[in-house]
Amino acid sequence: MKDQSCRKFRFLIPLIVLAVLAILTFAVYELWNHVLTDVLGVKLITYWQALGLLVLARILFGTFPGRRGGPFGPPWRRHMMTEGWQSLTPEQREEMRRRFGVWPRPPWCDSGHSGEKLPDDTAKT
Repeated sequence: MKDQSCRKFRFLIPLIVLAVLAILTFAVYELWNHVLTDVLGVKLITYWQALGLLVLARILFGTFPGRRGGPFGPPWRRHMMTEGWQSLTPEQREEMRRRFGVWPRPPWCDSGHSGEKLPDDTAKT
């Protein structure tokens, strides 16, 4: 039942991605047309050419999804995570699964906790 709270906002993710892309494209468009034309004397560009510049910059300087080595980042970090997990005792592993079983979750999803504290989350005063 708690998965329903995540599903009802899934349609917003593509809209947010498109909105961020539109804002970044507009920023490139405005900066190019108001700064670079005065400083370097380049020609004005259209909104769609600004979007093309963003795509070109992503190809030349950015990375594509899946090129960072999977969910743990670079391969050397994945190796560190694997070693750390294997060094835990079975009790420690079970405690990790219990505490971080639903982590990370999007902020709009119900975390499954109703605000209650875990037994070892007592305040140290």
